[in-house]
Amino acid sequence: MFIDEAEIIVSSGKGGDGMVHFRREKYINRGGPDGGDGGRGGSIIFKTNHHLNTLEKFRHQTRFIAEDGKRGGPKNQTGRSAEDLVINLPTGTLIYDANNGELIADLVKDEQEIIICYGGRGGRGNTKFANSRIQAPKIAEKGEPGNEKNLKLELKLIADIGIIGMPNAGKSSLLAAVTNAKPKIANYPFTTLVPNLGVAILNEDITLVLADIPGLIEGAHTGLGLGDTFLRHIQRTRVLIHLLDGLSKDTLADYSQINTELSLFDPELGKKPQVVVLNKIDLPEVLEKINKIRELFKKKGISLFFISALTRKDLEPVLWKAKQNLDSAEVIETIHEMPIYHPRSKDKPYQIKKENEGWRIEGAAIERAAAMTYWEYFASVRRFHRILQTMGIEDALREKGVSDGDTVFIGDHELVWSQEWEDDED
Repeated sequence: MFIDEAEIIVSSGKGGDGMVHFRREKYINRGGPDGGDGGRGGSIIFKTNHHLNTLEKFRHQTRFIAEDGKRGGPKNQTGRSAEDLVINLPTGTLIYDANNGELIADLVKDEQEIIICYGGRGGRGNTKFANSRIQAPKIAEKGEPGNEKNLKLELKLIADIGIIGMPNAGKSSLLAAVTNAKPKIANYPFTTLVPNLGVAILNEDITLVLADIPGLIEGAHTGLGLGDTFLRHIQRTRVLIHLLDGLSKDTLADYSQINTELSLFDPELGKKPQVVVLNKIDLPEVLEKINKIRELFKKKGISLFFISALTRKDLEPVLWKAKQNLDSAEVIETIHEMPIYHPRSKDKPYQIKKENEGWRIEGAAIERAAAMTYWEYFASVRRFHRILQTMGIEDALREKGVSDGDTVFIGDHELVWSQEWEDDED
């Protein structure tokens, strides 16, 4: 099934916890700290694969979670880092932040990779906190939490040439006639409900990738007949084959209507070079009015090609003309081509909010520091207190009127505020 939109949740892995441990061996007194660091958590990586052409798999799986890093061990053993989770996407996928609509990446190259969520770094073991003054630190870090993102994926097919036209103009028949594609073909409007891709071989050295776009109707740019969904697939193409139905009562009106819909959806679409083709010349009633149609379009300065997709008559000149236009068309530049995604930092490092139950401190850095603190070790708590002081949070709380005994919420942690802290550290 062809699916070109999906919403998913991705989560990178948490870093492994660092260890508080001291060397204990026979005949060795005061062996000193030897707690190892935790391993890094797995990152979330998207990678394009040109063999894929749908987002169908994301209908059945909408959550992707990378593994956590392993905990550090004694004897300075570093925990194992987790494998990154690589998620394959069709080439031509756009990745948006589902919460704010920000475009994160536009992946148009095969095997292009982007890191969306970095795995949390491993926490440091107590060996890293030893110094000349504190030789036996009872302090370590828990692993850094992973990151979670809500994403919207949107696929725009990548084709050299798009085949457009009114419903039942014969677009699928043309694609089937010139490529190896096998689209559904029938004699009623909206037979094609999804875009189809095919490869046309002009000679040993030249191939063209074509896509037939489901029939467009008046108001398609507003979403009528799913028109806006189909129109975005044309944005990737560089040349259009505009197929006209020879049985139409007014081919010139059909031609104008389609071009109007293109321009209303995206003004750049109306500027793409077009090869205008009249189909179904195998039918007597169409043959009778060919000259009249040719003159109508000639007055508008438009040259017509005449074909029969059913009998495959005169198809090759159309493809060579499209190839000629393709060679002179502008190359589409990537909107966002980033090998690595760097989230925008917030203007304020933290925010303090007064709640009925107490005070809440919000901010990525301070919440991460709280999650990485071993609250059962006094030295770790003192270290967290120094972080509050360094970031200016302690002074900010005092200015807002925090009192002894007030509850302070940071992430998932509840702390009780006290004005008095012991100066001694273990």
